[in-house]
Amino acid sequence: MALIKEESEDVKIEEAFRVKHEDIETQTDLMVLKEETRVLHKIEEKDQCFITGEKSNSCLQTTKTSSQKRTQKTETKSFNCQQCGKSFNRKGNLNYHMRIHTGEKPYTCPQCGISFIQGVMLKRHIRTHTGEKPFTCKLCGKSFIRKGCLKSHMRTHTGEQPYTCPQCERSFAHKQTLNAHIRIHSGEKPYTCQQCGKSFSENGNLKVHMRIHTGEKPFTCQQCGKSFNQKGNFKVHMKIHSVEKPENCVERASQQN
Repeated sequence: MALIKEESEDVKIEEAFRVKHEDIETQTDLMVLKEETRVLHKIEEKDQCFITGEKSNSCLQTTKTSSQKRTQKTETKSFNCQQCGKSFNRKGNLNYHMRIHTGEKPYTCPQCGISFIQGVMLKRHIRTHTGEKPFTCKLCGKSFIRKGCLKSHMRTHTGEQPYTCPQCERSFAHKQTLNAHIRIHSGEKPYTCQQCGKSFSENGNLKVHMRIHTGEKPFTCQQCGKSFNQKGNFKVHMKIHSVEKPENCVERASQQN
């Protein structure tokens, strides 16, 4: 969940995202055809200049026009959000951004019904159902659903820690870890239990705490059947089997129950 949160914060707009509409596709095809015709005509004029060895008015005009267009390309177009003022260099990206304000989520998972504001987000979500993990670490072979998860994982091999605390200068490999660390300085505890009112600095700690109320014990020993609500307690328990026979553990577990 923490990695999902990071991605939502630093979400990157995919270049492949386009508004799909028949009229727009038709206009695009016409624009491509026109551009190809212009380029072909330009090449023909250059060939003519090369053959004659002279620069006609047409050739000079073509050179001048090309120079002007290169200058125009350096001037980046800006599409501004009227609600928050954020700017984008593509209208499609602005249209995507507007869904954050409108709450529109046109892409819905056919299996669980969860909706998303972007098609690529739905595509990544589908992998949680199919189990597909297309991004694989070349160093250890571990695979991931999202490219961002692989990038984050690679820091365990490289030792890179790009996120630094501005107060104590301690560095971290992941942004969500830095955010949790900063709450130590601020004392902020934004995650509150709805049943007892206890607050926590991390969402994961709240989830572990909730098992006290629900009685959930997701970590089960395969040798003796004993269950635990925290992974740390489960690991401590497993050390018992490394020095004692499972029969003794089963007998003691039955006595405790």
